[in-house]
Amino acid sequence: MSAASLRLAWRFALRELRGGLKGFRIFLACLALGVAVIAAIGSIRASIETGLSREGATILGGDAELNFTYRFATEDERAWLEQNAVRYSEIAEFRSMAVVGEERGLTQVKAVDDLYPLKGEMQLTPPMPLAAALDGAAGLPGAVMDRVLADRLGLAPGDSFRLGTQEFRLTALIALEPDAAASGFELGPRTMVRTADLDASGLLQPGTLFDTKYRMDLPAGHDLDALQADAEARFESTGLRWRDARNGAPGITNFVERLGAFLVLVGLSGLAVGGVGVSAAVRAYLATKTGTIATLRTLGAERQVIFLTYFLQIGALALLGIAIGLGLGGLGPVLLGPLIAAQLPFPAVFSIYPSALAEAALYGLLTAFVFALWPLARAERIRAASLFRDAFASRTRLPAPRYLLATALALGLLVGLAAWFSGSAQLTLWTAGGLMGALVVLLIAALGIGYLARRGAQPARGLPALRWALSSIGSARDGAVPAVLALGLGLTVLAAIGQIDGNMRRAIAGNLPDVAPSYFFVDIQREQMPGFLKRVENDPAVTRVENAPMLRGVLTRINGQPATEVAGDHWVVRGDRGITYAAAQPANTTVTAGTWWPEDYSGPPQISFAAEEAEELGLSLGDTLTLNILGRDITGTITSLRNVDFSTAGMGFVMVLNEAALAGAPHSFIATVYAEEQAEAAILRDLAREMPNITAIRVRDALDRVADILKQLAAATAYGAAATLLTGFLVLLGTAAAGEPARRYEAALLKTLGAPRRQILASFALRSALLGAAAGLVALAAGIGGAWAINAYVFETSYAVIWPNAILVISGGVLTTLLAGLIFALRPLAAKPARILRARE
Repeated sequence: MSAASLRLAWRFALRELRGGLKGFRIFLACLALGVAVIAAIGSIRASIETGLSREGATILGGDAELNFTYRFATEDERAWLEQNAVRYSEIAEFRSMAVVGEERGLTQVKAVDDLYPLKGEMQLTPPMPLAAALDGAAGLPGAVMDRVLADRLGLAPGDSFRLGTQEFRLTALIALEPDAAASGFELGPRTMVRTADLDASGLLQPGTLFDTKYRMDLPAGHDLDALQADAEARFESTGLRWRDARNGAPGITNFVERLGAFLVLVGLSGLAVGGVGVSAAVRAYLATKTGTIATLRTLGAERQVIFLTYFLQIGALALLGIAIGLGLGGLGPVLLGPLIAAQLPFPAVFSIYPSALAEAALYGLLTAFVFALWPLARAERIRAASLFRDAFASRTRLPAPRYLLATALALGLLVGLAAWFSGSAQLTLWTAGGLMGALVVLLIAALGIGYLARRGAQPARGLPALRWALSSIGSARDGAVPAVLALGLGLTVLAAIGQIDGNMRRAIAGNLPDVAPSYFFVDIQREQMPGFLKRVENDPAVTRVENAPMLRGVLTRINGQPATEVAGDHWVVRGDRGITYAAAQPANTTVTAGTWWPEDYSGPPQISFAAEEAEELGLSLGDTLTLNILGRDITGTITSLRNVDFSTAGMGFVMVLNEAALAGAPHSFIATVYAEEQAEAAILRDLAREMPNITAIRVRDALDRVADILKQLAAATAYGAAATLLTGFLVLLGTAAAGEPARRYEAALLKTLGAPRRQILASFALRSALLGAAAGLVALAAGIGGAWAINAYVFETSYAVIWPNAILVISGGVLTTLLAGLIFALRPLAAKPARILRARE
């Protein structure tokens, strides 16, 4: 490529740009909308991550934290805290039942000391210091509570309630808990009391499920890496878990990163739909430039100059569209920051984030290049003879190999960048494969629809409007392909989301009575088990009762190596896990490999491990695991693998040990009770009266909390899919606008032949409705297939087509294409046939 050719091409491109943006409005809108969605998602994600990082100490409640399960810190651990911290605060967290008369509510209790909170400020209603609120009144210790729990129990400040066997006075409601985000997902609203006031409650007994957290206020200039290494080296065998202000809420950070990456991929699907519009716009524009290009070729312009002329022009317009998208996507979150922040339970710093905008710009550039290169490559094939015929109406030929190679490289770079930025190569490849597969399916379906329309036009002779519509759909230039591609991908995403969401709701609501227990009961002491079982097993409304000893421990080593080095970030080695013991093999347990220990076994610890999780971790029979339980290391050998079904919301343990290995450790029991819904209240009332220390978790309420989160995720994804659908609608508008001259000529011919306007309009409407229905049906089939794969292989749940959602998708396709088609059908109907036919002649 010579510099002279480049300069000449740039001069021609500038002259072409003087014609304005006519024909490129849809091009700009599609590109700008796709880039804006990705830029906005990236900006919001960066805002949250910055907020979490900047306010890490406040979110955590200190500069660093030591966490223990089932116990308080030992004297050695307290001595280490006093040596390294300016001050430290002790917190105990557990679940319990707040009781007012016959009313009970599950609550997450946080027991604190007088130094809480070390960082941030506790805000109460009515305003008062936390220490004053916890002092209590009228001889009762004080407590503060989330408003939602107080309202549920009918409490107001000044009223009393009970935790275990201890009465408390509610003195204020929690308006802001500075470290709430650090607690992660919780099943019950918060109640906060002093730790010392729980002594008479009977709640913190040996074996009770509770965690303790020791937040530290560190001196200036502290070295978190050195402190962490020292603490873990000193207390490696005590079950210590470390967190610090660098990642005060790791669960939220990971969730935001993964959700943001997923939504960016959804945004890329919208950009792919926009790419269809980009390609269509470039093709339609170049079709109007056939004469200009042929004239330039007649005057001796080289193919390279022709290509560069329009490549530079399209490139400049693409940069304009990307700039518009970056402006919308970058400024939108800043302007709406206060509204977004009000909906978030954690801090966010809304600003312009260049990295998020750069990512969106790269996606936009590569998408524009991939989808514009193909029609641009065809421009250089136009010859001087094209002055006498329409080159772009001729049979489509593949571009030169160099353009195919450039397209493939750009597409590979786009997928590679998406995988890099998202941090999940597998998810990106599945998404890219799904998008490409959907586009191929839609293209094949569109060609098939065109073929069927051509075949169906002849039998429809007695129905002129239908015959004209089918003939138009079957035409080569503006038939089914643009409409089905433009609308189909957006509808496919919406169809898949609708089916997944509907199946989740069906699984949670519809199947719950058949597969899930009514209650989980925890913290049942050994001496309480006979009375507990007597009450529930003799109730005719109870269909099944399961119980097991319950301990919690941390899997620290696998075959002598640190568990996190062997298993990575697998959920089994993240934090502590529920562990139980058993003598004989439980009746409902299926051993898939190895053998269960004898009932009277008392030798070295043996472990039965969940088969599926063992396969994921690469574990096999004979491997050794080290578990830290109550600060004591227990090393056992895997002697059996068994099936564990966690999807039923029933009782399931990844690890079961022989009885002699754990029976001497302080522990409590858990139980699941399957009962008829009308008997649940009486069971809870009787057990809570006789055993006030136990905690009942109503499974329906817990699953409702999970369902609410799933609804929010589905809503967030639906917004991205809606943007994809809007892009598809814009592409439809562009396709309809490009086809307006053809519709005008068609209407003129039909009027000349005596067809009434009503019949012509009916044919246009039928054409749009049939295309919309076809696009909807194809998208629904693709969406159902994708949703089935996700349900079967990701969620591992049963699947059924949710027909109301399916009907909405098809209806949406019909209405969208009908609206787009009719918008550009009115002017052709109003045009005078004589002028149109003379101009065409």
